[in-house]
Amino acid sequence: MISLYFGFGGGAVNVNWGFLLLRIAVVLSILTLFYVSQRFWYRALWRVTSHWGRVSLRVGARLVYLVLLLWVIVTMALGLSLGHGGFARQNSLTMALTGLWFFSALFAYLAVRTVHGVERVWRWLHTATAKKAVAQRGATLASAEAVADPGRRYFFRAATAAAGAAPFLGAMYGFAAERLNYQVRRVEIPLPNLPSALDGMQIVQISDIHLSSYMSRAQVRRAVDMANELGADLAVVTGDLITGSGDSIADCVDEIRRLYAPFGIWGCNGNHEIYARAEDEAAYLYAQAGMKLLRQENAQITFKGAPFNLIGVDYQRERTSRGQRQQTLARVEPLVRRDMPNILLSHNPNTFNRAAELGIELSLAGHTHGGQIQVEILDHRLSPARFITDYIAGLYQRPLFAPAPNERAAANASATRAFSPSLLASPSSPMAHIYVNRGLGTVGAPVRLGVPPEISLIVLRCA
Repeated sequence: MISLYFGFGGGAVNVNWGFLLLRIAVVLSILTLFYVSQRFWYRALWRVTSHWGRVSLRVGARLVYLVLLLWVIVTMALGLSLGHGGFARQNSLTMALTGLWFFSALFAYLAVRTVHGVERVWRWLHTATAKKAVAQRGATLASAEAVADPGRRYFFRAATAAAGAAPFLGAMYGFAAERLNYQVRRVEIPLPNLPSALDGMQIVQISDIHLSSYMSRAQVRRAVDMANELGADLAVVTGDLITGSGDSIADCVDEIRRLYAPFGIWGCNGNHEIYARAEDEAAYLYAQAGMKLLRQENAQITFKGAPFNLIGVDYQRERTSRGQRQQTLARVEPLVRRDMPNILLSHNPNTFNRAAELGIELSLAGHTHGGQIQVEILDHRLSPARFITDYIAGLYQRPLFAPAPNERAAANASATRAFSPSLLASPSSPMAHIYVNRGLGTVGAPVRLGVPPEISLIVLRCA
């Protein structure tokens, strides 16, 4: 999915120390949460089993939990030690159960603690109200507190049980059902100065396959078959074919080569190809399969007599290895054409601001997985991807040739979510667009909730 890199070297010491300390703080926070959540569930198991009559059952249950916990820790440690921040290709059931337990236990712990916090606040308010009433009536506080409140006790007991169970149930559903619920999303995108011959051209996009212990070749094959059924003119794969160095990129490309489109299958590298040091191998395998992986290069394609310019780049890092900000798409400007429409394949959606500034009419990206988990509270969508990008999933637009802001906060103010047909039909100036694919695979927890895997069918329209 998404990974943050922080560097430390000889130059820019102050900046590097800041990033190093931030990285250490994040790692320590994760380890602390892991420890306290597992300690919480072990203590809960201890309390439950303490009522069991037979000593052998009590001891056996606790030992089984400790063995399974040790298995989870060793599995995750081995996975993280193999490959650059990625999981090795291990037994799929082992990895699935490990990821499910770790994330479910963590979120269940946080949910239970939240309920406990609400209960403490309620108690404080209730006690304050009771004290005030006692003072007014002149009665003793003991007599006021002697009145039991079973409704509150039962309510918070039920709320605690629901909060503890919901993450486990949600994780099981997200793993067994929604993770495999591939959906086709069709979107029409109006582009400025699009030749009439290109009106109606269809592009099928898949992204973030992450062939790994969570994503088998059979699942990739099913997605490819669904993409072929759409009958698109052009097929693109926008990065992250695998997760870690232990995954077979050759197997993934062998499935991708089954894509069919009259005007070819094209792609770009994602960040996980970089982590696995497989960028060159991916390009070689694409070429061997009769496809093309674009790496800081472009190709002119003619459709019904009208040309367009297809550009592809490797994953664009927003910071150097020393943690300093750098401009994305630094070598792309010479590839942009002014005499034909430009379409950019860039795994990282944060390149969109710079792409629009360069005059690229359409960007196709992935990387975010739509956050993998999305919750709607009071009609506001909460997604983990919001921490790293303003372009989470779907279609966005911003003015063409507008200066690219330096910070994401500014980008958020200027980016417009392009869902309204009236908004798209009458922009005040020519607009650049980006479509962010929600991806097929998963990283970390093998779970999707509210964000099913996506195969995109993009239809170009004259603005």
